[in-house]
Amino acid sequence: MPLPRHPFSVLIVAAGHGSRMGSDTPKQYLDLGGKTVLRQTIDVFYGLPGLQEIHIVIDPAHKALYESSITGLSLPTPCYGGDSRKESVYRGLLSFSNALDNDILLIHDAARPLVKKDRIFDVIQALENESSEAGFDAATLALPVSETLRRGSNGIAENFVDRDGLWAIQTPQAFRYGPLRRAHETAPPGIYTDDTGLVSAMGLPVRFVPGHRNNIKITTPEDLDWARGHIMTEPEKGVRIPETRTATGFDVHAFTEKGEKNAVRLCGIDIPAPFGLVGHSDADAGLHALTDALLGTIAAGDIGTHFSPADPRWKGADSRVFIEHATGLVRRKSGRIVHVDLTILCEVPKIGPYRTVMQESVAKMLDISRDRVSIKATTTEGLGFLGRREGLAAQATVSVEFPREPDHDPEMTQG
Repeated sequence: MPLPRHPFSVLIVAAGHGSRMGSDTPKQYLDLGGKTVLRQTIDVFYGLPGLQEIHIVIDPAHKALYESSITGLSLPTPCYGGDSRKESVYRGLLSFSNALDNDILLIHDAARPLVKKDRIFDVIQALENESSEAGFDAATLALPVSETLRRGSNGIAENFVDRDGLWAIQTPQAFRYGPLRRAHETAPPGIYTDDTGLVSAMGLPVRFVPGHRNNIKITTPEDLDWARGHIMTEPEKGVRIPETRTATGFDVHAFTEKGEKNAVRLCGIDIPAPFGLVGHSDADAGLHALTDALLGTIAAGDIGTHFSPADPRWKGADSRVFIEHATGLVRRKSGRIVHVDLTILCEVPKIGPYRTVMQESVAKMLDISRDRVSIKATTTEGLGFLGRREGLAAQATVSVEFPREPDHDPEMTQG
């Protein structure tokens, strides 16, 4: 593939919140192949021939997530974004204080980590092959629309849309710095979803460069799952094929005397009852079993190893603290929680009416979708201490996906 003949810089826009992902963590900081989505995107550009600088636009509220993502990289101080994509990009443009009008600048979405390097070079070459006098100061990766298109209202199909000449826009988009900055500063009011719209509003032509269907913008959980599967087939990403580890946890707590408490705490939810559970913390057997299962996937002992029942700090503690600690340890080893299966064993209280809200509670704590959390309940048919209604038990099974580590072979270390 032909390499750029001129130096270029890159602005990566990472200031969004990704509300359609349905995650408390912004999508650009979710895990993708053992790195964040943003880090995978940066790594595509980092070290490319001809690259001068990479600037990143972030939300100031995400600074800690950003700093964690770029460990080991030498990058300029990030820019802080604004209330719209246009404002965020403009602030990023101003951060290139030494840029000249004819310099080449690429604008790229943080949520497009699968862009191919040859397509990056193609969009740069589109500017290099055309002088500014010929009128081409902007180019973008794009794909011809191949699907049948129809308008619709309230879920009802309406008129067909002629797809002839329609293109789906991707990034990166390449610009001469001067015309792009002037477009940001002088374009007429309007809704601009990308920067080619701004330069087109100023009357500047934009060249289409064939993109690639894998260069998706990660927007939904389904997009992220697809990207996770795809990235394992990309040798240049340097991602090891994952392995899945499964571990279990088990916990038991006795009931208090009637009238001593008025709710049983399970999975962070208070279930009304004329009694509660006995324990040093909040005695949430469901979360305790889940904590042990998570720790088991990284062979990190059990809950007592990390939170001694003899330590007064944990007296009456919310068991969410234990879950946060265990998930933090798992994620520091690049673990991705794939599935949780939790069984509550008790005669009372009745779990069924609270199962859905318990699922939602656990899913939120683990930052995974609810359909990855299974919660069931069963009895012991009147047998044993559970049958005598003296307490309850919880059993958890957790599956976590980790980057595969090289197997250690003792014979290989012998001389």
